[in-house]
Amino acid sequence: MEFTILKDILIIFALSTLVNYVFTKIKIPSIVGYLLTGVLAGPHLTGVISSVENIEVLAEIGVVLLLFTIGLEFSLKHLIKIRKTVFWGGLVQFSLTTLLVMVIARMYDLDLKGALFVGFLTALSSTAVVLKILQDRSEITSNYGRTVLGVLIFQDLILVPLLLFTPIIGGESTNILNEIFWMGIKSLGIILFVIFGNKWFMNRLLHAIAMTKNQELFLMSILLICLSVAFLTAELGMSLAFGAFLAGLMISESEYSHNAFGHIIPFKDTFSSFFFVSIGMLLDLQFVMDNLPIVLSTVLIVILIKMIIASGTAFILGHTLRGVVLVGLALAQVGEFSFILVKMGDSYNLISEYYYQLFLAVAVVTMSFSPFLIMVARPLSSAVMKLPLPKRFVEGLFPLKQIEIPNLKNHLLLIGKDPRVLSMSVMARHVKIPYLSVIFDPAIVKERQQKGEKVIYGDAQNLPILEKAHADTAGVIVISVGDLVTALSITEKVRHLNRRAPIIVRTKQIDDADDLYKAGATQVLPEEFETAIEMFERVLNKFLMPKDDIEVTIGEIRKNNYGLVRDLKKRPRKSILSQLPNLEISALRVAEESPIAGHSLSEMDFRSTFGVTVVAIKRSDKLIDHPGPQTEVCKDDIVYVLGKQDQIAHAVNLFEKQLKKSQSSN
Repeated sequence: MEFTILKDILIIFALSTLVNYVFTKIKIPSIVGYLLTGVLAGPHLTGVISSVENIEVLAEIGVVLLLFTIGLEFSLKHLIKIRKTVFWGGLVQFSLTTLLVMVIARMYDLDLKGALFVGFLTALSSTAVVLKILQDRSEITSNYGRTVLGVLIFQDLILVPLLLFTPIIGGESTNILNEIFWMGIKSLGIILFVIFGNKWFMNRLLHAIAMTKNQELFLMSILLICLSVAFLTAELGMSLAFGAFLAGLMISESEYSHNAFGHIIPFKDTFSSFFFVSIGMLLDLQFVMDNLPIVLSTVLIVILIKMIIASGTAFILGHTLRGVVLVGLALAQVGEFSFILVKMGDSYNLISEYYYQLFLAVAVVTMSFSPFLIMVARPLSSAVMKLPLPKRFVEGLFPLKQIEIPNLKNHLLLIGKDPRVLSMSVMARHVKIPYLSVIFDPAIVKERQQKGEKVIYGDAQNLPILEKAHADTAGVIVISVGDLVTALSITEKVRHLNRRAPIIVRTKQIDDADDLYKAGATQVLPEEFETAIEMFERVLNKFLMPKDDIEVTIGEIRKNNYGLVRDLKKRPRKSILSQLPNLEISALRVAEESPIAGHSLSEMDFRSTFGVTVVAIKRSDKLIDHPGPQTEVCKDDIVYVLGKQDQIAHAVNLFEKQLKKSQSSN
């Protein structure tokens, strides 16, 4: 017995693993690897896959699961938040792209129906490729990232009507008005079906299944719902993919939707890979070589059309010039759902074999180029910003109002827009610390300015922005941006302006700390390491370890681990603390009931007991910068102590016990 399909799956997995390993190393999305795998294994190159039909069956399952997960992720609440971008931005981008491509397609001698269909195909961009790249770059929540997401959501939604409309323009029925009428009836029935299933049926069914606490049963039920609804819509003359989307939509508002999504993801990822591999198999490399000039010129035309229209859409939505360039390049490719449509259009003979192969070639090439286009988007936007362009075009249609910034000194300067920095501005405002924020996201800036906060819009990599924020006179600077290269650039420029202020930088990985210290950072907080420390601190609490021991342990962990990446001796610094990287100065307030109140420094003997030195005492508005042994400590004083983290923690947490012990012994 020959297991043909098993052999084909084995070949695909082997090639995909090898290609994706290489692509992961060079940071290219796995989808491009799957496309290349299909090209390599397909009948037009090596022909190692003997049964393309079997792979297409698996690919169809992948499409079904892909649409099902999109339905699961679809949220009306989220849609309402970005409704302007989704409906206005998405409609403008889709309509203008379709019309312009349709006009150009007519020049390629396509008939009206074929030109309209090609317009539909080209207007869609790749949700899978673009969102994967934006997530890896931590830009999905950026201003331009939200616009890209909104347009992609509209394209995902418009796919459903396109799946219904394609058979009509394909001439399956001679009575188009009658078909449109019945499509409307079907759509109404589907809407009622989804509402009924969502509100009264699906949640109860999933609750009953979940109460059995049988995960296998839950997974089987989710797959059964997905495939059953997909099969039902197929029987009604619609596509399996459309039915899968409806099934996901019915579950999306259920309290079990996240659990369902988690269960289905491994299946979706595996079977979706077969979909992209099958697309790669369809590409005829001989056709590409024989028609290389027309293929390359069409690729260039498609990228330019999509980039220009997407950029125009971003400009209409109020983006600055930088955002216009970023959005344009992010959406300048043909999407994966176009492959679903083109296969349907091919079955209705909407386009000939020549144009079918031309579309496949253009789609595969534009998707493969997409990571590189997004990669060069920021450098290109920076170059374009230097051109002598009209102010309105640079600042956008809805420029932010310029706020007056007073001459601040010793203030807290916050750079970045992630939730940590935004929360710090609220905290600083609460304790009345003078602060200023620099945020490169006009939507967040506008929101914060309306709340009365001092926020500057701009890229902190530009010296004029830093000068406007008085970075040269800031007391403390906090930098929290997602990209390491950007963080390095900002840190270096801030340190050039301000030689004395401590610069605290957040980074994702501890391996980045060394570069940031060399750029001028005073303290680097690796996100992954600090999160691990916080979790470990909670673990120690659960093991009932005393709080003072926990503080000492955490201090030692930080000292030992950060010491591996911190090497400040390689660069000269004015402060003596730069030569003693393990020492810190901490400010400790003397509480009213504190036993040290009313005692002199010589009585306390901080140095021999805890290894810390009192360097200054602040009393009301007066600073005692050289306290002597007889200097008395009073309540509400702020005592500045110098020492290692673990020593300071020991002094803070154990001093009361130590004093009581010494008093009792006397």
